[in-house]
Amino acid sequence: MSSAALHFDLLVRNGRCILPWGEAQTDIGIRDGVIVTLSAPASATAEQVLDASGLHVLPGLTDPHVHLRDPGNASVETIETGTRGAVLGGLTAVYDMPNTSPSIIDAETVQWKQGHIGQTAWCDMGFYVGATKANIQDLATLEHQPGVCAVKVFAGSSTGDLLVEDDASIEAVMRSGHRRIAFHSEDEYRLQERRPSFSSGMPYVNHMIWRDEECAFLGTRRIMALARKTGRPAHILHTSTAEEFEYLKDFRDVATSEVLVNHLTQIAPECYETLGGYAVMNPPLRDRRHYEAAWKAVNDGLVDTIGSDHAPHPREAKERPWPDCAAGLTGVQTLLPVMLDHVSAGRLSLTRLVDLLAAGPARVYGAIGKGRLAVGYDGDLTLVDMGRQQRIEASWLVSPCGWSPFEGRLCQGWPVATVLRGHVAMRDGALQGEATGRLISFLP
Repeated sequence: MSSAALHFDLLVRNGRCILPWGEAQTDIGIRDGVIVTLSAPASATAEQVLDASGLHVLPGLTDPHVHLRDPGNASVETIETGTRGAVLGGLTAVYDMPNTSPSIIDAETVQWKQGHIGQTAWCDMGFYVGATKANIQDLATLEHQPGVCAVKVFAGSSTGDLLVEDDASIEAVMRSGHRRIAFHSEDEYRLQERRPSFSSGMPYVNHMIWRDEECAFLGTRRIMALARKTGRPAHILHTSTAEEFEYLKDFRDVATSEVLVNHLTQIAPECYETLGGYAVMNPPLRDRRHYEAAWKAVNDGLVDTIGSDHAPHPREAKERPWPDCAAGLTGVQTLLPVMLDHVSAGRLSLTRLVDLLAAGPARVYGAIGKGRLAVGYDGDLTLVDMGRQQRIEASWLVSPCGWSPFEGRLCQGWPVATVLRGHVAMRDGALQGEATGRLISFLP
């Protein structure tokens, strides 16, 4: 082999690498942004060498569910601040939701998003196009635009003004195009029917009583019926109930599912008692029965992806009385530390975590060159120290909103380097260089 072939832009030496076929200590060589070897010889040289002794080397991890609020309110979040938080938290990619201001629903807003990501993102990005009753005829074209990971349907109302709640309109959306559609699947009719039973100032725990199990389960049953009818695959976002997990076992032909770190970590009613409005999100945090069902689904292999549903709001909006407080929690920067702590506690393996945060999002959405440590894939790496203990503190967070529902949590396991296409973007808690994020390419 020529000396040129043994020279790389980046060599990562001595790490315990989580490969698609198992864990092994090996040396990774990256050139021109792509992994070119998983077995670099001792004689190889590089422009930069990372010594990963004592560390685990994971494929670059993805948060497939974030709300970076851009365009919107820069005092709450932007693509620039949100992706900085992602990189500091060990992530190399995020997929951004469309309920911004204005919403990402047409060619003009899609084009703006594409340009803005290229100018300001610290990590690679995909983004969703929002379905409305007015843009159904355009969705088959919009879903193929560069950087678009999927169409997103809000079948139940949440933050923003996107809503497609009736079966006829949802079916029409599912017949426009062919790629997997991502769903917020709470049932809008049940939500509105139950709303008058609750009044302002009631305890925050009423959030999970109003948006009860049947709101989510009914929404998912309706969507599965339409998925079977149309043959259009569906991805159920933030699956949160034992009933949904049990039901989805019979729909693997048309369904994939996501669970949030929050539903694997926070348990009602205690979370509402300790956090108040900082525990309010949609679908809501639920009791231990659903928490245990979510973990069982993770360990049975039913869940395909884990996300943060990072949805920042200003403090004053979160501290209003229920139900007037804003729904949504932050999480993009804390997703990996919290999940590594679960690994350390024995709730899942590091290999399963990689499946959920790397291979899973790439498989579900068709991300090209992402999700695996393998030759020909992008040189995206997340290096973690499973022996490191660190507490999540507000001073570490870069989101302008400045808070986390996990503040004060001591985590065993921490990201110590983030490599994006061969460029070391974060090392030992500090960003390196400049923003170099790009649009992710997806299978047609």
